[in-house]
Amino acid sequence: MERYWFGDVEEGVCRPAETDPAALGRRIDAVRAELGRPDWRLAQACGAVRDRADYIAVLQAGCMERARAQVAVELSGRDVELLQMVRTLDEIDHVANLLLERAVEWQAILDPAFTRKYRRGGKALAGRIQRSPSPSLRMVGGEIEHLGEVRNRLMREVSRRADAVLPNTSALVGGLVAARLMAEAGGLSHLARMPAATIQVLGARTAIFSHIRGSAPSPKHGVIFQHRRVHNAPKEVRGRVARVLAAKLAIAARIDHFRGELDPAFVEMAQKKIDAAGVRA
Repeated sequence: MERYWFGDVEEGVCRPAETDPAALGRRIDAVRAELGRPDWRLAQACGAVRDRADYIAVLQAGCMERARAQVAVELSGRDVELLQMVRTLDEIDHVANLLLERAVEWQAILDPAFTRKYRRGGKALAGRIQRSPSPSLRMVGGEIEHLGEVRNRLMREVSRRADAVLPNTSALVGGLVAARLMAEAGGLSHLARMPAATIQVLGARTAIFSHIRGSAPSPKHGVIFQHRRVHNAPKEVRGRVARVLAAKLAIAARIDHFRGELDPAFVEMAQKKIDAAGVRA
């Protein structure tokens, strides 16, 4: 039997398939490995279409329906919204930093006493801008403060959501770092398929390119440096801690992707291995 998107041909007899776009989309998906480029006249002889224009229109409708179904499946993943939340968090940081830099330059023009000590940030900087003689600058300062509040709320939500989407990865490095690792990878499925060596340097793009150009040593860590186990480790063992942590994160990501539930035994064993790696030889 020969199968085509428009019907099945067996012993010279063709049985046309359903012409509903949704049904055609499912059929195209089911027989895509067998799809060739049949002549439109064969579909016409089968009774599936009237002419070549009808052949193209029906095939296009089925392909469009199949594409919509595939997009819906891709957007239904547990990690899709978390990925957008992390990227939004990064954009808020970027915008807030740009606004703050501009506000500092603005305040320095209005207030000659605004010296470099206020450029360090913190409450002193925010308070100085809020007391600016310019109403417009005070308004900008209020927006910067509001962005900071939004960022803090979103950061807590990202951490909470990561605990549900990446339970084992979050248990090892915390929800925020786990979510950032997933965002750098492009999704949970991508992270689960990455080797430990790649996970170790996720987020160190600039350092990697500098190393490739031959002007810098190879990076020992990327996003995982944000975790206390790495940045608090003695410098001489920091690389070893990063390698062990990345190895355990690779396993944790696979458990999160294929099982989707916390494995307390694995987490306990992994934490002991990571702690042992941080001990000076």
